[in-house]
Amino acid sequence: MNVNPASGETGECSAAPRFAFKRPLDAVLLLAAGVPFAPLWLALVVAVAIAIRLEDGGRIFYRQERVGLGGRNFRILKFRTMAEDSDRITRVGAVLRRLHIDELPQVLNIARGEMSLVGPRPEQPDIVARIERGLPSFADRLQVPPGIAGLAQLRGKYHTSAKNKLRYDRLYMANMSPLLDVKLIAMCVAKTLRTDDQPASARRSRQMRSSSAA
Repeated sequence: MNVNPASGETGECSAAPRFAFKRPLDAVLLLAAGVPFAPLWLALVVAVAIAIRLEDGGRIFYRQERVGLGGRNFRILKFRTMAEDSDRITRVGAVLRRLHIDELPQVLNIARGEMSLVGPRPEQPDIVARIERGLPSFADRLQVPPGIAGLAQLRGKYHTSAKNKLRYDRLYMANMSPLLDVKLIAMCVAKTLRTDDQPASARRSRQMRSSSAA
């Protein structure tokens, strides 16, 4: 499958009849990953909660309004990664973001049917409104449930343009299938675990420490 956003392969897709597989597939994958390793997941959640609370004594979870399927708003759930009184990312939050552990609570959004494991990344309502003023077709992304993993998340960067996000998401929507979802989940996990995907600032900092030590 071509994943180059410049390829022009976007696909006009009426997705609604084609994502019926998502809820059963999400349930199967979550049970397969969750039940055998339940003690480990519980230990991870407890450890993260304790680390967040010990760092600054603030809330463990963070809720934010996002736009989901059909333009309906929902409240996404994450582990808090920023200071309560500023836009500063906490030390614990930096680790959670690097490993994408901050997104683990979104399993509850999936259980409620607000999200899927794979799909377009949900944006905040004001961001969606601003983008759609200049790019009305950005609303095409709302034809399928939003997801944690996805083609745009895998191939794009944090600051990928809205136009390229739309191209990646349309390409996914035109080709979505259970096999593709499983493949994208595996690829996103592999990308998270690769050390060379660290933010540039972290790589520069590590290189400077190595140079100093030398």
